[in-house]
Amino acid sequence: MGMIVACPPSVFPAAPRRALWPMSHLLSLSLQPKPQNAITIAVSSRALFRMEEEQRIYKEKGVEEYVRYQLEHENEPLSPGPAFPFVRALEAVNSRLRELYPDSEDLFDIVLMTNNHAQVGVRLINSINHYNLFIERFCMTGGNSPICYLKAYHTNLYLSSDEEKVSEAIGEGIAAATIFSPSKDVAVPQSQLRVAFDGDAVLFSDESEQIVKAHGLDMFFEHEKTYENKPLAQGPLKGFLEALGRLQKKFYSKGLRLECPIRTYLVTARSAASSGARALKTLRSWGLETDEALFLAGAPKGPLLEKIRPHIFFDDQMFHVTGAQEMGTVAAHVPYGVAQAPRRTAPERQAPPAAQ
Repeated sequence: MGMIVACPPSVFPAAPRRALWPMSHLLSLSLQPKPQNAITIAVSSRALFRMEEEQRIYKEKGVEEYVRYQLEHENEPLSPGPAFPFVRALEAVNSRLRELYPDSEDLFDIVLMTNNHAQVGVRLINSINHYNLFIERFCMTGGNSPICYLKAYHTNLYLSSDEEKVSEAIGEGIAAATIFSPSKDVAVPQSQLRVAFDGDAVLFSDESEQIVKAHGLDMFFEHEKTYENKPLAQGPLKGFLEALGRLQKKFYSKGLRLECPIRTYLVTARSAASSGARALKTLRSWGLETDEALFLAGAPKGPLLEKIRPHIFFDDQMFHVTGAQEMGTVAAHVPYGVAQAPRRTAPERQAPPAAQ
């Protein structure tokens, strides 16, 4: 299987001009799926591209200087950000689906969702064209929050580097996570999308974590044994796993289970013997499954994720997100459940045009 390195700009050289795209790619543009039929992934500009210098200019010199800098550099492509390999993998899955189901709109649809001003749009478009990304839908809100548009786009997952926006989306019932760059380079699969999920407060509700926090581990183990056959309530990313499973079944129906370009993982701190059965039975009750389930019994997740090499790993606890980052995994924090630190009553500063 071909491999690519996650984030350094040198790994993603300039792509051929669109005029040189193969016919299959040109066909994909003409078959852009309707939002209500697609699996919509909304990605912010700072999740897709690295914009640290631009953000520094905004914070130190203000909006006008920030916009001026972007205009002066609009022909210089931005470097890939933490969501870049994930987006590339989504497009690889779409290519396989189009080969098998030429008329289907059951595809990933990627939307660039940003509160940048429209003047900055040219640099974003140039960067997307530079890497031959197939992102045709943009939402640039000129400093206003883009959250109100997520439901209009039928968003299945929203990725941003702005934790306030992500928390707002979660509050609106939209699957969302704050994405972080890894601390070191990592090779990820080029032709298979790999997505790893924590269980409690990510796929499942935080019911069990509430028991741990209030009564300790012994009571948690007793609780899970007592309610082993009662499915957990759904968590914020259950719907995204469901959407991935729907696409997986399209490959299975063609006899391609072993060659499926989507692979999912449950990576949980639960113990298999004492609390694992309820997690698996919950997935079964939903008609869902993951390709692999790793019960770590409290052991660090980073070393296992280093072996899995997912394009993204979702967890509700920053401790695990940081551990994954340190081992080279692109990790995303899901701000949901009892494990979250209390939110500030008011943001320190209004979100800037480049804040996502």
